[in-house]
Amino acid sequence: MIVLVQTFVEPRDVTVKKPLVDRVLHSVVTSGALTSLVILGAIAGFLLYRGLQIFGDMGFGFITGSRWEGTGAEGEFTQYGIAPMLVGSLVLSLIAVVVALPLSVGTALFVEFYAPAALRRVLISVLDLAAAVPSVIYGLWGLFVLRPLALGWSRALNDYLGWFPLFSVDATFFDGSPFIGGLVLAVMISPIITAVSREVFSQTPRDLVDGARALGGERWAAIRHIVLPFGRSGVIGGAMLGLGRALGETVAIYLVVSIVFQINFQILFTGSGNIASMIALKFGEASAYEVKALLASGFVLFVVTLVVNLIATRIVNRTARKAVS
Repeated sequence: MIVLVQTFVEPRDVTVKKPLVDRVLHSVVTSGALTSLVILGAIAGFLLYRGLQIFGDMGFGFITGSRWEGTGAEGEFTQYGIAPMLVGSLVLSLIAVVVALPLSVGTALFVEFYAPAALRRVLISVLDLAAAVPSVIYGLWGLFVLRPLALGWSRALNDYLGWFPLFSVDATFFDGSPFIGGLVLAVMISPIITAVSREVFSQTPRDLVDGARALGGERWAAIRHIVLPFGRSGVIGGAMLGLGRALGETVAIYLVVSIVFQINFQILFTGSGNIASMIALKFGEASAYEVKALLASGFVLFVVTLVVNLIATRIVNRTARKAVS
């Protein structure tokens, strides 16, 4: 005779005690992240607080207006609008990304898959160093070296592609144009995009690349069908990171672009600017009321950069999910 005895086991609480090093590291990282958020929030709050009167006085016309007149002195007419500088910021940044992206991706692929090992180490160090060069160095280089060359390129574009409205210029004044400023920004952001793209390309599973080569495929075929789809999210992320830096660049644009307060979609024609360069140009002689307008401009730039980063994050996440699936 078999007797079955049913026993009940009390559930046990399983606790995992993290090592002291992990707990300290977790606290430090969490504190750093929260501190960054608090600082960014404080910056945004300060800019909004100081510029709130401008938004109340000008309304939405502060963003859509095209005139910057008056100093805000007592009894003086004032009209502030940042549309030309906002458009200029976007135009200059888009030119920079369009020029820098293919060059950066090509450079990243060469460094990772074509360059010899000894040369690769040197190039990686040079890229990291170039990404840390101050913007004033790029601005001086663009002013004295790139600008004379870019003037000839501008004339050639106007002569051969003048039928396209983007390159059509009635008066041949090419100096200080958005095209030249965009080229300088492209040189500035290329090391950033290249470094990010190369790092993502280096994470590509080598067995897939070696398997494609073993089946008789050429190196470029493996790169096109395996490496580029795998690293697409990283390339987009690097491009958006470069776009964020280009949007807020000040010194380089101040040196090579003729700051003119007008909307200019003719990228070869003299005169443009961005919000950051306008703030640097006017801040020294601004009255108390105009300083508020400049700080309100800084808040608009802050929001635009934040929106660009959020869009970039969304695009990167969607692209990464597609690559995995």
